[in-house]
Amino acid sequence: MTFSVNIAPLAVPKSGRVAFFVAQGGALKGAAQTLDKSLSGALKRAMKIQGFAGEKGKTLGLIAPGNSKYDRVILVGIGKAADLKNTDLETIGGNLTTAAGEGLTTAVLDISTGKVSAAEAAARLALGARLSAYRFDHYKSKATKKKVKPAKLTIATDAVSAARRLNSEYTSLSEGISLARDLVNEPANILTPPEFARRAKTLSKLGIKVEVLSEAQMARLGMGALLGVGQGSAQPSQLVVMQYSGGPKSQKPLAFVGKGVCFDTGGISIKPAGGMEDMKGDMGGAAAVTGLMHSLARRKAKVNVVGVIGLVENMPSSTAQRPGDIVTSMSGQTIEVLNTDAEGRLVLADAIWYTQNRFKPKFIIDLATLTGAILVALGQDYAGLFSNSDELSKKLEAVGEAEGERVWRMPINDNFDKMINTPNADMKNIGGRYAGSSSAAQFLQRFANKVPWVHLDIAGTAMGSPKSATSKTWASGYGVKLLDRLVRNHYE
Repeated sequence: MTFSVNIAPLAVPKSGRVAFFVAQGGALKGAAQTLDKSLSGALKRAMKIQGFAGEKGKTLGLIAPGNSKYDRVILVGIGKAADLKNTDLETIGGNLTTAAGEGLTTAVLDISTGKVSAAEAAARLALGARLSAYRFDHYKSKATKKKVKPAKLTIATDAVSAARRLNSEYTSLSEGISLARDLVNEPANILTPPEFARRAKTLSKLGIKVEVLSEAQMARLGMGALLGVGQGSAQPSQLVVMQYSGGPKSQKPLAFVGKGVCFDTGGISIKPAGGMEDMKGDMGGAAAVTGLMHSLARRKAKVNVVGVIGLVENMPSSTAQRPGDIVTSMSGQTIEVLNTDAEGRLVLADAIWYTQNRFKPKFIIDLATLTGAILVALGQDYAGLFSNSDELSKKLEAVGEAEGERVWRMPINDNFDKMINTPNADMKNIGGRYAGSSSAAQFLQRFANKVPWVHLDIAGTAMGSPKSATSKTWASGYGVKLLDRLVRNHYE
């Protein structure tokens, strides 16, 4: 749906749709209490009949209440005000969007939101509302696409100036998340590696310098690992380099690297047919990096950032890489490819090495829908975090908890490193049946070259994750909010 949010001074409209927030216990306060008196207690009676007592996540709507000019009055539960967190307010904003539906709604924020300031509360409500309103219906025909009126939410607050400033920043964030969602939701016949690269190039309008390396350029750089993955596809592989310079020239850049397998059949080690359609989302890491770059540039973050994404298609054909092939990575290290379905780490190997070698970054964080094993370990609530840096890991853990994009640190060590040794090359691309996520991360660490590094395995969080008040499509956009906050809190 077409959706917009406006922050306005605190006032109650005299007609139309209006929403009020109710804390747990169901006591009406402020404007809601005043309205209830003018309606001879109609709101309280409806609350009693419906058993609504301000519980977080619940809403109550009254259509055309008598003796008023309102089309609809919506009561939104916020739970215990003292316990409210930023993420709770995003959820409440999402619930409000669902309850309000089409048209114009004014939400009157005139009650306590506990430890969250009025400005932050208003901006977080707006962020949650935007994320909730996201839809992916580009390919519905006119005959089947539901016709909806544009929706507009006005949040009325007494902290209007500060709320508008924060809302502007969070609008940039929601755009980045939506971009990531769009990319992951796209079908693979549309979002080929060249098409993904073309869309990344549109970020140049935000002041981002975008380079696209061709297969010939990557070959000259010695990227045999990445190129080996894509050699079975008719679609050419690409390496996209995005540079945003918002900090001093002397400042080392932060580097984010994304796995961009636009479709993964498994190659010659072909996947089972059931569920293979989901492999259009195997570029969730690259999508998150692209969305993050949009968010940072759009809000003019005061930091230097590099985003590098390796874009390939892993297909079986007469030219495809075979199990048992040995390839030479850009680092000069050789890799025995025992399973062509362990392809993402090959793409990342060259992308990570290229990034550390060219940019000498402060740190590297890579994101990848890398292993099914991480879903077995952590389900879909946490991304797996692997790192050579305790400091960077702790920052990400704290930020993830605060922003609702949680990470859980998993082990890497010399024993996992031994699992990828082989007599035929410097390493092999699989470590065996057990600890698949850890051995994959250990493989990647060999290419970070002692730069502070984090690997985020987002196989369980980037696609197909459970629906929520703020994420209602197959793609979640996981990683954009996490990393935007990391940058905001620690590096600007």
